[in-house]
Amino acid sequence: MKTWVSDSGQKLEIFIPFLGKYRPLSGRCCQTCTPKSWGGFYPQQLPSLGFRDAARVTEEDTRYRGWLVRRVCGFLAVWGWKVPADTPRDLPARICCSKRVQDVATGRSRGSSGDSESHRRWKEETLKILAEIQAPLSLLLLRLCNWALLKLLNRLFLNVQLHRGQLKMVLRAAKTPDVPLVFLSTHKSPLDGLLLSFVLFSQGLGVPRVAVGGQACSSRLRALLSRLGGIFLPSGMGQTPSNQDEGLPGAVLAVYIEEVLRSQQPLLIFLEEPPVTLHLSAPAREWLALVYRAVRDGAVPDVLLVPVGIAYDIAPGASPREGAHGARPLGLGACLWAACQAVRRNFGCVRVDFAQPFSLQEFAAKNLVRQSRPGKPLEELLLPTILGTCPSQLDSKKAAIWSPGPATAAGLEAEEEILVTKLGLHCLSDGVSCSAVTAVAITSVLLLHKHREGVFLSRLMQDFAWLLEEILLGQHDVAFSGQLRTLVQHSLILLRAHLTFYHLSPIGDIFVVPEVSAEALSELGHHSAAILPVFASEAVGACAIRALLVEMLPFLGATVGLSSIVLSQDELHRKTLELLQLLPLNLLGLQPCQPLNYWSQDIVDKLLLCGVLEVEEPESKHWVCDLAPQPWGKDRPWAGMDFSDSDSEGDVPKRCFKLSEPQGSPGFLLFLCRLLSPVLRTYARAVAFLDRPSWPQPEAAYVEALLQFLAEDGVKYPNRSLALSSLQTFKEMGVLEEVQTPAGPLLHLAQPFHSSVSRGKLEAFIQQFTQP
Repeated sequence: MKTWVSDSGQKLEIFIPFLGKYRPLSGRCCQTCTPKSWGGFYPQQLPSLGFRDAARVTEEDTRYRGWLVRRVCGFLAVWGWKVPADTPRDLPARICCSKRVQDVATGRSRGSSGDSESHRRWKEETLKILAEIQAPLSLLLLRLCNWALLKLLNRLFLNVQLHRGQLKMVLRAAKTPDVPLVFLSTHKSPLDGLLLSFVLFSQGLGVPRVAVGGQACSSRLRALLSRLGGIFLPSGMGQTPSNQDEGLPGAVLAVYIEEVLRSQQPLLIFLEEPPVTLHLSAPAREWLALVYRAVRDGAVPDVLLVPVGIAYDIAPGASPREGAHGARPLGLGACLWAACQAVRRNFGCVRVDFAQPFSLQEFAAKNLVRQSRPGKPLEELLLPTILGTCPSQLDSKKAAIWSPGPATAAGLEAEEEILVTKLGLHCLSDGVSCSAVTAVAITSVLLLHKHREGVFLSRLMQDFAWLLEEILLGQHDVAFSGQLRTLVQHSLILLRAHLTFYHLSPIGDIFVVPEVSAEALSELGHHSAAILPVFASEAVGACAIRALLVEMLPFLGATVGLSSIVLSQDELHRKTLELLQLLPLNLLGLQPCQPLNYWSQDIVDKLLLCGVLEVEEPESKHWVCDLAPQPWGKDRPWAGMDFSDSDSEGDVPKRCFKLSEPQGSPGFLLFLCRLLSPVLRTYARAVAFLDRPSWPQPEAAYVEALLQFLAEDGVKYPNRSLALSSLQTFKEMGVLEEVQTPAGPLLHLAQPFHSSVSRGKLEAFIQQFTQP
């Protein structure tokens, strides 16, 4: 491995992965937002430190030895795990004596009769709110439940993989004096909270306080989770607008988070809310806002944020058909019944990855300065191009990140509200990028997007090895190791409910055919979604190339082959920017801190690296695709001035590329286009849905109606995450307008899109990128 500094000043680490011998470096923090943190806590020998199975406990994990110890080593190990930090015993008194709580309580009790009576009343209310948020840890219950969870994990999974280098990095960060750790995790399964709490507790990081999201829980389950470290938003938090007084529940919660951080207890926040993935959930914004406020107000000098990625072969309770939104409150009996049913299945392996910790203070300082240079809104960038009112604008500065609605209860200013959203999306992108790719995900994406009609096992193994190498070259790790045939067979066994196998004796091979049912396609699509962030840049570039070829089709003859077509860099850049402006970056797993111009150039570089494009001189007799209108021309005051060098010989030729077929991977361009097709098809169908509802209507009703429309359109299990992404884009583009009313915000269809012609133009714009 070599380290060198590029022209932009960023440090780049170059390595050549060799299958089975070297794993790529993943999980580095952002050099743009946190350049000082980039060099901290990261062991240089991290890739060579190997892995350990967190669910495998032996007598070496205890202080005792012997044949009896080997039979009860799990119980002895759990009993020996230490709790480095806990909330102080005088926590209720501290919260009642805090200035913030007293100010709110004094304002509420002003004018009431009897100071002692009002003081007793608001103190009782404060303690009631605190009991609703948390409960003291029960060490006995904690150790018993972790011992039972150890048994359960060994029944559900083959192993729970942890990278020793990542673990060493986090343990080193945990020793920073007076600086607590906050883990920000992706959310793939209802088991994630218990799993990460077990991992952190077993590895010496303490018992984390787990911020429970929007899932409603019964009183018994809530009481149990509170004793195990769970913390909840008080009941009055969700109804308080951010521009109003936070109230006593908000004050108590804010002071409690400050006390948790002061005691250096690890805090665990889930950024997503299944089944909506790659979207920052509203509860996550609440918790992040409270952590940021604690640092801003000086409760702690700083906080180290650790993005966490979780990858399952098969995630328990995360099937598309189990992702009903707004389900009834989860009870303790339902959890026990689900656990009893789960032990009958084999869920394969699970991998937990920790990204590099970075400073919240540094991130906030960098991004608050950068917010002073806002970009253009998407309504000005993309909408005129779609409707044909003006030529394409090659402006890479997109407006600020989609900010949350007015129901955020953190009480932040507008800039800080955007900062919290940007922080959450950035950590979500970091968690996705550091997540390892599973064997089931690779097999699913090959069967769904490359071999829909079926494939021989021998050919599937070849494509598995090819895609594995491409993933490693893209600096993404994988959650497996072993022989190729064993890995493919392992993934096929886990997917066997949706596959049909034909054993062909004469040739000694097996023909694998995916089922054509909606349930099978949804299941394969659910597992394949983990591959899109890995090849997001290449997929966007491939769809841009497809759009250019569609534009050139009327000018091409029947005898012109793809190798004879040359693409102009300016035209490819234009199409790529249009698609990047259409799709939210968080949906693609890309970091939101970089401008679109950066991602456009990165996409071209990756297409060249993977062999889809080759640099070509335009002097040869090829069909050159350069249909883009030039943004500079005779209307500019400098158009008639001569800036040419006297020594130059003519103009510098444009950089052009020609299409090529990567060696060993036929159909790679088509495969990349199909990766993004589910997203673009959902967007296109969302445009067709615009003439269905009666306007105006609430946002929640619009989303449910859109999902019902997609289900009637042939998608048995529509993706709620993609439906919400289309809504986000339509609001940013000005297709849908949000109007505040006394009854709440309502969505209106913008006036230009009352016309079927405008809706047709928008749908055609999206479909030009879509591969059938």
